[in-house]
Amino acid sequence: MKTIFEEQPDVEVIFEFNGTRKNPAADGYRPHHLVTDNYLTTGVHHYYDTEWVQPDGTAKGTITFLTPEAYPNCLWVGKRINIQEGARIVGYATVLKIFNPILEK
Repeated sequence: MKTIFEEQPDVEVIFEFNGTRKNPAADGYRPHHLVTDNYLTTGVHHYYDTEWVQPDGTAKGTITFLTPEAYPNCLWVGKRINIQEGARIVGYATVLKIFNPILEK
């Protein structure tokens, strides 16, 4: 059985952190993502060309979501997804490319 770390990514995004985190986000960071108006899911971040993103930094990379079949047809290129730690928004991910056809609207 594959773990979420071994799965293919679901989307390619630009990550934009808003400065509310105290520490940099490491490659493998697993925050919540508001993929629909009322559905938060966990996803694993992988950053291109860096192991860390500063609390107010940006990076390009991928997200591998947990159980994407539970929220099909909710993403499109250009959609901006909240990155959250609980109820606190720590940044945004703007969808550049969708690899998982289940998620594409």
